[in-house]
Amino acid sequence: MFRVYSGPQGSRLGPLDKRRHLFKSFATLDEAIGWAHRVSRDGRSALLIEGDDGTQLDKRDLAKALRHRSGEHAARI
Repeated sequence: MFRVYSGPQGSRLGPLDKRRHLFKSFATLDEAIGWAHRVSRDGRSALLIEGDDGTQLDKRDLAKALRHRSGEHAARI
């Protein structure tokens, strides 16, 4: 299971803040990254993807993954 934590643009997610932020759960990392992309397109910020398997993608990692995903999508069109 993967959780995508999100918040308003410019917000941060500290270690004690997770319980105050919204998150949505997904079965796969690909679905979680897809949701993070949608959140970003809607003007919010994906702050963290955290998986039960120990996976953690912070804002910086997510930005790289979303740029990569956008590049792949543009190449398919």
